Amino acid sequence: MAQGSNFVDYVKVCCRSGHGGAGSAHLHRDKFTAKGGPDGGDGGRGGHIILKGSTQHWTLLHLKYRKHIIAANGEPGGSGLRSGANGKDDILEVPLGTIAKDAETGEILFEITEDGETKILTPGGRGGLGNWHFKSSTQQTPRFAQPGMPGKEEWIILELKVLADVGLVGFPNAGKSTLLSVVSAAKPEIANYPFTTLVPNLGIVGYRDNKSFVMADIPGIIEGASQGKGLGYRFLRHIERNSVLLFMVPADTDRSIEEEYQILLNELTAYNPELVDKPRLLAITKSDMLDDELEQEMAETLPQGIPSVFISSVSGKNIQQLKDMIWKAINS
Repeated sequence: MAQGSNFVDYVKVCCRSGHGGAGSAHLHRDKFTAKGGPDGGDGGRGGHIILKGSTQHWTLLHLKYRKHIIAANGEPGGSGLRSGANGKDDILEVPLGTIAKDAETGEILFEITEDGETKILTPGGRGGLGNWHFKSSTQQTPRFAQPGMPGKEEWIILELKVLADVGLVGFPNAGKSTLLSVVSAAKPEIANYPFTTLVPNLGIVGYRDNKSFVMADIPGIIEGASQGKGLGYRFLRHIERNSVLLFMVPADTDRSIEEEYQILLNELTAYNPELVDKPRLLAITKSDMLDDELEQEMAETLPQGIPSVFISSVSGKNIQQLKDMIWKAINS
């Protein structure tokens, strides 16, 4: 499959929950009882449509072609106070970080952030009450019961925001995919042309004492991305869920490192000003081409107030130091 064809982070589905079963209006009769009282049971609840968090999924690909999700109806009540069976719930497993929105209003309904977490997306209709609920001293043989309540039909948007401890932010060809492939078992596509990475890639990075953290490679940002240029802001939403942002600027950039860093920061700020509050780190990549004197000169021009390090994914230069910086930022 082509890169990106199996990464789906947005789906719009029509959800229809089950109708509630009707209550029974039965009156008890047997060979010993000619005129017994009401014994109609309640109808069953209609099936819910439920979202369940699962670490076994990391995209919404399995829901891409399932446009209509329909839960089962509840069964009607029976005689002898027998309640109808509830309609079978339709449980949709979704990756952690999935947000459910009302497609018409855009209102965020809830989000799934933990494995096994379940929330009702579209509730089923309530079952009707049987006629035994309505008996009284003045109405001993009610010959009526409640109908079941109808289910709910609505269009829902499911949107995934990748959950990761650290997100890699940089222009195309800044070395993000190379770093991810070196520090984790992830195998992102790597090539010497812009926008090699078309979808976010996740990798688990091993750290000291069998500890680890999750790193996300976000597709390259360009100047004007927040206005829709390049890949636009489609993948910027994934950065919102990252605990730490690692800005990556190559040592051979045509601009100054501080200028390129500021452009990246401005794009994130234009998309969501709250991103400025996240902890930030700076890695100057491809620094294996620098000698000590040139590296020292460049270090004096780096942005102030942000931890920085010169690294090389190819030679392994300062990779462990970078991990230490990330770990400290995540746990600070």
